Amino acid sequence: MGITKLADLIRGDAPNSISYKEIGDYTGKVIALDTSIVVNQFRSAVPHLRLSPLLGLFYRTLTFLEHDIKPVFVFDGKPPDQKRAVLERRAQILGRNSSYHSKTVSAQTQEFLRLLKLMGVPCIMASGDGEALCAHLVSTGVVDAVASEDMDTLAFGGTTLLRQLNAKKESEVTEYSLPKLLETLQLTQKEFIDLCILLGCDYCDKIRGLGPRRALKLIQQHHTIEDVICHVNRKTHPVPLDWKYEAARELFLEVPQVDVPELGWNEVDEEGLMQFLCQEKPIKEQKVRGRMEKFRTALAKRRKEREEAERAGQTRQSRLEEYFPKTRKRQSADAVESSSGKRPKAK
Repeated sequence: MGITKLADLIRGDAPNSISYKEIGDYTGKVIALDTSIVVNQFRSAVPHLRLSPLLGLFYRTLTFLEHDIKPVFVFDGKPPDQKRAVLERRAQILGRNSSYHSKTVSAQTQEFLRLLKLMGVPCIMASGDGEALCAHLVSTGVVDAVASEDMDTLAFGGTTLLRQLNAKKESEVTEYSLPKLLETLQLTQKEFIDLCILLGCDYCDKIRGLGPRRALKLIQQHHTIEDVICHVNRKTHPVPLDWKYEAARELFLEVPQVDVPELGWNEVDEEGLMQFLCQEKPIKEQKVRGRMEKFRTALAKRRKEREEAERAGQTRQSRLEEYFPKTRKRQSADAVESSSGKRPKAK
């Protein structure tokens, strides 16, 4: 879901806030991910296979670790009341009622947590919306970026958003910089939040018939939704009755209340994974073993490259020392003249 047509607006009006990179550019970076969004990608891709999110999360996490990316998975807590309608619509799309869906999600959450623990990856439970906590983590410097397909990471104040950070080698990662975006659009964060609400978000209705460019100009001119309402034609752009835009604004501005644990990454427990995925779950052992073998090979290759780079650096340093050998400090002009028997020139 996210913010309606925000990506299109940024491409047209603030292209300098976007950069295109490869997954390898994030080697050594700490990346926060909203687990629900990652899982929904796999669930939507293969909706009839219950195990697809679990197996997809296994593959995706190994890909991150192979590239020396340090993932931090954030899990949703209690969803805000404003988001219930959206969650019910998503459950209907999946062909489930909301109560059944919530029980299923709760059971699968425990499976995801167990999987990630076996993979040595840290997880954080949010008190509310996971995307809001992800944005808070990057804005406070706990992580380097947020990987998500939802543009509302920017509305929550996430300073760096990555889209399409996945396992496909040919996939191009799109990176959004919130500071550059605000500077280019000449908006404050609060004004940007009001713009996102006008565009359309998960938490309330929007003014009908108001396009992205028009919404941007109105916010740039009038700065708040309250003033925008006074300057739109109510006949062509009807304002929703009992519009909950103030509550939506508060949600975007609210600072998540959660104690972030000290983050740490451990070695993958391969035998534990085999027990969980192949003994307790009906996943073929050959499939898991084969992927783990590929993972070990990738780690060995990266370790070798790192050692060679370190040796090359040491070799280069020794060559520089040979080319520029250590010498005595240069003597002063007076000392040189004195040692050669010559008097220094009169000044």
